[in-house]
Amino acid sequence: MSKKKFDNRDSIDFGSNDVATLFRRYFFPTLLGMLFSMAFIVTDGIFVGHGIGPRGLAAINLVGPIMLLINGMGMMFGMGVSVVAAIHLSHDNIKAARINTTQAFFAGIIVSVLVGAMCYVFPKTVLTLLGVGADMYDDAYEYYIWFIPTCLLMMIEGIGLFVIRLDGSPRYAMMSNIIPSIVNIVLDYLFIFPCKMGLMGASLATDIGGFVAMLMVAYYMIFRAKTLKPYRLKMTMMSLRLTLRNVAYIVKMGASGFVGELAVAVTMLTGNIIFNHYLGTDGVSAYSIACYLFPLIYMVINAVAQSSQPIISYNYGAGLHSRVRDTMKLSMIISIAIGVVITIIFLLLPSLIVEIFINEDSKTAIIASEGLPYYSLGFVFLAINICVVGYYQSLEKAGLAVVVTLLRGVVLLVLAFILMPMVLGSLGLWIAVPVAELSTTLVVVIVYIFSNSKKQIQ
Repeated sequence: MSKKKFDNRDSIDFGSNDVATLFRRYFFPTLLGMLFSMAFIVTDGIFVGHGIGPRGLAAINLVGPIMLLINGMGMMFGMGVSVVAAIHLSHDNIKAARINTTQAFFAGIIVSVLVGAMCYVFPKTVLTLLGVGADMYDDAYEYYIWFIPTCLLMMIEGIGLFVIRLDGSPRYAMMSNIIPSIVNIVLDYLFIFPCKMGLMGASLATDIGGFVAMLMVAYYMIFRAKTLKPYRLKMTMMSLRLTLRNVAYIVKMGASGFVGELAVAVTMLTGNIIFNHYLGTDGVSAYSIACYLFPLIYMVINAVAQSSQPIISYNYGAGLHSRVRDTMKLSMIISIAIGVVITIIFLLLPSLIVEIFINEDSKTAIIASEGLPYYSLGFVFLAINICVVGYYQSLEKAGLAVVVTLLRGVVLLVLAFILMPMVLGSLGLWIAVPVAELSTTLVVVIVYIFSNSKKQIQ
């Protein structure tokens, strides 16, 4: 089968179309879809902050790491199979790409069901591990117990969006973000305000929105997929062994996606503990505003990485290295520009941003308004780090991608959260994330310079 037969419904040819044109065709639908997801997250925070209050924001923030872990697993399977399938497609091996795609969905569903079951069976243990104290337990539990069904829904959506984009339908992937987000926003308002359902209503709105997203992904894969249609897997022992082998490789290739979301979860969890230690519940509520905003910024920057990923992976598999470099250069420029713009907004308008979520004269609002400008200083370095992780991921260099992600989101972050408040007091709480991102960028630059000088010597 020739590569031209891989031309999809959106007439995208990864190997010959202009790199900038390819990137635009992926970036704008991906970004628009994520912006709608971002709109849901922001409006959820607005509705909870004004309809339930600071305790509602704190409760969702305490439970938030579970959502990030599930989303990370979805990204792990989705990103991994997208890299593996793109390389198969560059070699015209469509059957292998279809098999891997089906195996990723199969594995993802099993994992999400197991995680959801564990959360239902051991709620107190899970909430304790999340740092939920006795004073916040009832609020956190109300949100938590109704939120668990989202585990399966988010997993299918997370894998599906990567597969749909690779199949050549970034616009459908965009709509699979937009429509569920609109459903979420409408139901969030109805359940929290007219229906007075509190945190349970916020959870149910998320569940229903996720169900709509799952239906859209399932519809595409069954009825609209052109190249990456589901493949009927055999149930023999040999087939199961091959499936386990393939899934292990998919997980390896997508590990940085999971670790990336894990890093955000660690940021939330560690921050909740440290902020509570220094500033109490008001500090946790103030930090929850940053935690609402951080995934949004991460999401926008990650849209660049996700848009460049199929282009880089396909051309890497095809041996077109100049196109790989061009794509990486373009994504880095755009990522840094986005980081600069977002930082300027946070520096100039912190109070306005906080007022969106909560009453401006509350203690929570004062703490958040003072801290957000310092918190924003790391966004440019975040953009660089995410771009580098996406690049390594696309080249099947999963180990390097995971190392960079662990540095910025776990190792250096936890150290910064412990040390910076000791040196700078409450200011250090807000500086911790920027310090971790900057330190990671310095490590990446040093490694890049060292590897280049080593190549020149050889």
